[in-house]
This record gives sequence, structure tokens and C-alpha cells, in this order.
Amino acid sequence: MDSLINLMGGFATALTPTNVLMCFLGVFLGQLVGVLPGIGPAAAIALLLPLTFGADPTASLIMFAGIYYGAQYGGTITSVLISVPGESSTVMTSIDGYQMAIKGRAGAALGIAAIGSFIAGTISTLGLTFLAPPLAKAALSFGPPEYFSLVVLGLVALAAVSGGSVVKGLASGVAGLVLATIGIDPQSGVARFDFGAVWLLDGIEFIVLTVALFGIGEVLASCTTATARPVADVKNVIPTRDDWRRSRMPILRGSLIGFVVGVLPGTGATIASFVSYITEKKVSKHPEQFGTGAIEGVAGPEASNNAAAAGAMVPMLALGVPGSGTTAIILGALVMFGLRPGPELFTQNSTLVWGVIASMYIGNLLLLIMNLPLAGLFAQLLKVPYKWLYPPILAVCLVGVFSQSNSLEDCWLLVGFGALGWAMKRYDWPAPPMILGLVLGPMFESALRQSLTISHGAMDIFITRPISAALILCAVLFVAIPAIAALYGRHSTPAAAE
Repeated sequence: MDSLINLMGGFATALTPTNVLMCFLGVFLGQLVGVLPGIGPAAAIALLLPLTFGADPTASLIMFAGIYYGAQYGGTITSVLISVPGESSTVMTSIDGYQMAIKGRAGAALGIAAIGSFIAGTISTLGLTFLAPPLAKAALSFGPPEYFSLVVLGLVALAAVSGGSVVKGLASGVAGLVLATIGIDPQSGVARFDFGAVWLLDGIEFIVLTVALFGIGEVLASCTTATARPVADVKNVIPTRDDWRRSRMPILRGSLIGFVVGVLPGTGATIASFVSYITEKKVSKHPEQFGTGAIEGVAGPEASNNAAAAGAMVPMLALGVPGSGTTAIILGALVMFGLRPGPELFTQNSTLVWGVIASMYIGNLLLLIMNLPLAGLFAQLLKVPYKWLYPPILAVCLVGVFSQSNSLEDCWLLVGFGALGWAMKRYDWPAPPMILGLVLGPMFESALRQSLTISHGAMDIFITRPISAALILCAVLFVAIPAIAALYGRHSTPAAAE
């Protein structure tokens, strides 16, 4: 009952003209970002962070959330029309969606994807409404050891699924923690790792690193990979009665799978879409049709990836642990606005939290209204040459960072970290763990010092307290399971060959 009362208050916040406009702007930009492969919601939010510095936190976070789940819709268009996933979470959609487009049914694929995404987004937002508050309430009992273990879990979980190598992910996260130590020691007041540069006393700005890795780095990496492909025509986007009959259960199953997978820290929409596709193929009476244009292969993964987007907001809002790379950026935005991510948000900033949750209901409705009649128009954006997009993006990066601090040194840092971002992209090193390490570094250091003060220097405080021990165990499993699976695969391959 409390959740419903709070949600009504959230709608009162979200339905103000300014916040409705920001919600529309967010889902519209998310749609564009999803349509243009290679940019991504994380990069889009990173580019907009300098422009929102000093703005209203509620309106800004409503826009960022809209970009996040709106991009899931937009990524479907490229997957169906040119078989190029706009987002990694729409990879599975491209398998059957593109086959439907080849057969002249691109409109039906986009239509069922939009309807399924709306249903899944609404269902998962209901889950966010009722699950996040009790989770946050339980987390209010956390002390310094639990917060330390929670940061470790968040970093390890994100590192484990951000790239092909867990070691690379962990190294990236540790690099972020190291960058967070630059500047004034919060406890002793002594300057650390500033190399005599006065402008480094404030540390590395979150905006500089984020815009560099996700803005400059993505542009430099995409310059060598962007290719033009023919775009299929979009005609009638209203699914037939048979399409709807075949898609109803995949949409419901995908909604459930996506939300559950999204809630688990470090998983995200990509894994949810894979699980949904495999599930639909297993339960189908005609699994041989998958890969040849089965509409169930579009409905299930599309519902799943949109449900996972809302699901990933649960651990971010309730615990301060990002469920994906994009929510790691949004979590950093909370810190930029002077808010403490985690359970205290629901007690100290309840208007903001419930306003963002309520805006997700509104945003999903706006996306449905936009997608059904305007799918063909969004498809035309795929014909825009990439060389026209990159110069404005680079200009926004530089101007945004400079306007935030009026510092040329930050612009040079932007260029240097941008080159690092390109190298990380080139050699498959994940950037989100580094961003999260920088964001959570102060909390990590503070919780560690407080915990060791409480225990008089004994490290066993992290394993003798049940909640902290459970979180550490989960972090160990995130690292151990992929390593054991890889080792098992290495031993089983020679045996199979014999």
C-alpha cells in the first residue's frame, strides 16, 4: 500500500510539464541512439552529463532513464532492417527479425517488437515499484563492512560480464579505484598523486572520464567499423491476429525472464535476451522455424531486453549496485548531483526516486505511440552517412567538458582518456568497470577505513558479519564460475577430440 501511495506522489512529480518534456526528450533521444549503431545509451548519457550539470536532478535522471530504456526500442529497428544490432541486447532479435524483413514482413516484426516492449516495460516497472522499496528498507541496516562488500560485489559483477575476460574487467575496475585516489585524502587532508599539479587536487572528474571513454573513444573506434547496408522497406506495422496469437506467451515469458535477469547485479539486457530466445526455442512446437523468420524469436527477446532495462534499475536504486554498464553511468550521475546512491535515496530523496519510477510508465506509453506510426521515419535515419555524425559528437564532448569546469587541463585529460578509450575498445578492455571504480572509489575507501577502525585492524570483520560474508561469497562466485567453466571446457575439448 505504501508503494502505491508513493507511486501516486511520483506521478504528481513526473506529470509536471518540465518532467513530461524531459521524459519525451529522453525516450526520443534513446530511440535515435538505438537506431544509430555504435553510439549506445551509455555514450549518449555521458555526452549529456556536462549539459545537465547544475540542472534539476529529478528532470535530468528522468531523461537519462528514458534514454536507457528507449534505446532498447531503437536498437530493434537496425536489427530487423539491416541485421546490424543497434544494441548488444538486440543481437537475438536480428536473427529472426531480419529474416522476416527479407520476406517483406519488416513492419510486422517492428510492430510486435514495439507492442511486446511496451507490455514488458510496464510489467517490469510494476516489479520495480513493489520490489525496490522493501529491498532498500532491508539495506538500511547495512554498516561499513556491508557497504565495502557491496562495492566489491558491484565491481566484480560488472567486470565479470562487461567483456570477454574477467581479468580484464577486474583490472579495469581496479584502475578506476586507483584514479579515485588522486586528489586530497578525505581523512588526512594530504594531497595524493597530484604530481605537483594544482588542478589535480580536486581529483579526476567523473564527467571527464565518462565522456572520454564513451564519447571520444566510441567515435574513434566506430570510424573504422561503420559500413553502409541496404535498408528494408517498412509497410504495415500492425501485427495480424495470428502474429498476436503466436506472440502472447513469448512476450509474457520474456517479461518475467528479463526482469529477473535484470535484477541480478552485473547481468543486464543482453543476457536476458539470450535466455529468452533459447527458452522460446525450447518450448516451441516448431523449433526448426527459428532462424528462418519466426515471430516468437522477435517477441520473446524484445520483451526480455526491455524488461531487463527496468529490472537493472532495482539494484541501482535500492542498493547502489549497477545492473549494467549504462546504469553505472546513471549511478555516477547521482553522485554528480550530490546524491548518495543506495537505500538512503528512498528515505532522503523519495520524491526523486518515485518521480523517476513513475516517469517510466509514461515513457513506455510514449515509446509505443512513437514506434507504431513512426517506425518508417526512424528507419530513414539509417541512411545518414556516419561521417556527418562524428564531428558534432566530438564538438559536444569538448564544449561540454570545458563548460562544466572552465578548465583547459580537463580538455587535455579528455583527449588523453579518449585515446585510452579507443585502445580499450580496440583490444576489448571494458570501460564500465573503470567508470564504476572512479564513482565508487570514495565509498570503497571510506567503508574500508571505517570497518578496519571498528575491528581494530582485523580483516575478518568482512566474513564474520553474515550479510557482508554473503556479498563477498557472491563476488567470489562471479569470478570463480567463469574460470571453472573455462577450465572444464579446456579439459573436455581434448577428450572430445579423442
